[in-house]
Amino acid sequence: VQLVESGGGLVQAGGSLRLSCAASGLTFSLYAMGWFRQLPGKEREFVAAISWTTGSANYADSVKGRFTMSRDSAKNTVYLQMNSLRPEDTAVYYCAADRRGKGTTYETEYDYWGQGTQVTVFA
Repeated sequence: VQLVESGGGLVQAGGSLRLSCAASGLTFSLYAMGWFRQLPGKEREFVAAISWTTGSANYADSVKGRFTMSRDSAKNTVYLQMNSLRPEDTAVYYCAADRRGKGTTYETEYDYWGQGTQVTVFA
């Protein structure tokens, strides 16, 4: 199984970025997919997830209304559209796959992880 994130970069506050995560080696439609981030000097935290059973996304309160997660099963890819970015969104963003399909907020329930992509938001 391989998860490869892309789309990170440097952006001014108020700007937007779209992260992508391409999955291979798994039956994509049976997995819940999640996005987590690790801010400098802090533990990794939940950002968003999509359950394969419901197809709906849930979000951390800190990003609700600004970030949108989606999935394209034809491309085995999930996306994280990030709008109205803030300096406090600066982090390494990770994609993860949950074979139980739940898409929870707990990183321990995810089985596979990407290598991460850096997002830096400057004021």
